[in-house]
Amino acid sequence: MSRWPWFFVCAILGLALLACGFLVPAHLRAIDSRVLEAAGQNTPGLVARGQALADAQKLGAAQLLLAAAQEQGVAGRDRLGATVTNLAQQHPDWRVWGGPEPRLEGLLGFGGQSADSPRPDIQPFVDFIVRREAREKALESLQSSPRPSVQELLRCRQLTNMAIFAPSDSASGQAFDAALSTAGLLLDDERLADKLRDGLSALATGANRGGNSAPLEQALMDLLSLGERMNWGQLAAFVGRIEDTETLRMLAHLVREHEGQLPAIFSAVELTGEPSAVAKYLMKFDQSGAGDLALSLRFGAGAVNELLQRNQPVHQPGFGERIGRQGPLAAFAFLAVNCSLRSPWIALMFKWFLYLWSGFLLAAAMHFARPAPPALEEPLQVRGFHVAREVLFALGFLLVVLMLSEPFLAQQSQKVEFPFRLRLPGVGAAVPAGTPSAQATLMNQLNQTSPGVWLTMLLFFVLQALIYTACLVKLAEIKRQRVLPRVKLRLLENEEHLFDAGLYLGFAGTIVSLILVSLHIFQLSLMAAYSSTSFGIIFVSVFKIFHLRPARRTMLLQAEATPVETVGSPAVPAFAPTS
Repeated sequence: MSRWPWFFVCAILGLALLACGFLVPAHLRAIDSRVLEAAGQNTPGLVARGQALADAQKLGAAQLLLAAAQEQGVAGRDRLGATVTNLAQQHPDWRVWGGPEPRLEGLLGFGGQSADSPRPDIQPFVDFIVRREAREKALESLQSSPRPSVQELLRCRQLTNMAIFAPSDSASGQAFDAALSTAGLLLDDERLADKLRDGLSALATGANRGGNSAPLEQALMDLLSLGERMNWGQLAAFVGRIEDTETLRMLAHLVREHEGQLPAIFSAVELTGEPSAVAKYLMKFDQSGAGDLALSLRFGAGAVNELLQRNQPVHQPGFGERIGRQGPLAAFAFLAVNCSLRSPWIALMFKWFLYLWSGFLLAAAMHFARPAPPALEEPLQVRGFHVAREVLFALGFLLVVLMLSEPFLAQQSQKVEFPFRLRLPGVGAAVPAGTPSAQATLMNQLNQTSPGVWLTMLLFFVLQALIYTACLVKLAEIKRQRVLPRVKLRLLENEEHLFDAGLYLGFAGTIVSLILVSLHIFQLSLMAAYSSTSFGIIFVSVFKIFHLRPARRTMLLQAEATPVETVGSPAVPAFAPTS
């Protein structure tokens, strides 16, 4: 009966440590939304930044921040909405400009709202500049610009051998003139960063001197693509933080691919001032990145910066973890969040330590729950070996909990690649480099090396290593049992199924993996599937050749040296004498 108090103590402590481990918001391949919330405290948010832009009469930028705040349900969005609405009603002519632009309004005049504009409060700048009268006024005003970069850009109107646009003097040249006008106005009004300005000027110079015009046309196309979705104020604020044409190309591509997330992308660039980091994050996580970026905006600029610095997808805690923050473990959860924010790797190691001790205590509870061995098996009990089994169980428990609880552990790469386009001199349009589609072959699947494949192989390897260690512990225990050598040999034969468990697990892992692959339930490489059987064969062979075979040979020699009982003689005891 004295074993039961120890059972309850170990079980309760093990479950408590398991709960504490779940409350630590540290993950291998994800950042917890609780960490983002802590990182965003006391940092500027969407409402504060939008209010500052509205006070500076930057209506267009404030409208996009308001849209992002409304999508995320940020507190205070109604106050910002009232400010933006009042400002838009007082200045209806800012639909194109997004703010006071007396110089441009005087040069280009004001064009009325486009009939097919999807938003009544915003008119995309390209819808305005593509009109003939606006385009001609813009080019005429840029001719007198004193800036060399603007004049170099205007000389590109004489180009005839182009890859994307039609030449300016052709019947379809209005698109190229609109792109030149947009870039020229941004340059002339000093709305571009110095590096981007110098980069566009260098591309224009190279094209005018007979070089390849495709890089310049791509940059102009990117500006035109952004201008199709923003008014002048929004476009100037967005591209004004971009440092190079490569970042411009990535952001334009991302805005086209995630047009519904334009307010979130714009707000992230506005809050952080790091367009390159935003572009790289969205390029790495093409499927979930836009949603995660929008979620981080809910908590403020610090949360967005933390997300971009960690460069991981966002994990939102489950119901149980949220409940735990309000219960008796609330103080521990608060400390765990702060530790995960300041020292993520220390928090992760502490979380694994809690899981490990939880598994050990639960295994100890199961040991105390077992009934006492009968007197016949008393010589088979070896002190201390149950601790080794509990340690092995703790390691396996840690592995299982990590596989079940770690988010995105086996997720495939989401990184997006730009489509390759072949541009030939003298061809007026881009020609996609088409390749015949081919079905994935066996060798193609064997060559997959995504993170999920390596993690699956690591899982099979660790499981086989745990079984291998368990076999070593059992062999050492049988060696130390107080029985005769011939009995030990029989005990070894009784454990053959345990010693072959690595093979069984290897075959089972391969079969399950192949079934998942064939049913398209889980994307897995055949290399990972066959590694399960390979690891099983290797570990079982090493154990039987280098450990079991020498031990069995020693026991055979000891059994032969032991006197054999004869008929009619007193029975030789099966247990070894204790001295």
